[in-house]
Amino acid sequence: MANTISSKDYLSCLENKEREWEKLCLRCGGCCGAYDDPCLHLKKDKKNRFYCEIYSDRFGTRKTVKGEEFNCVPVKEILNTHWKNDHLCIYKKLSKKGWQE
Repeated sequence: MANTISSKDYLSCLENKEREWEKLCLRCGGCCGAYDDPCLHLKKDKKNRFYCEIYSDRFGTRKTVKGEEFNCVPVKEILNTHWKNDHLCIYKKLSKKGWQE
């Protein structure tokens, strides 16, 4: 008989994977425009790491400090693009290595 996983276990597994993914981020802020025209919601903490003040509700139309509108999307969707200082992004580094470290 095949092993089955409950939907509760499956959702728990997905949540754990998302937490693992989020922990990788070095909080460089580059993907949010920290080094050119940052998102209005991008802030810096006392350790000089960046964070989004509306992180759980970030996706959708947002504005930069200079007033430009953009669509905030998951970083996975922009890994194939370029932004200033993107060499600092751990996700870009890992994607070049084939997600192995």
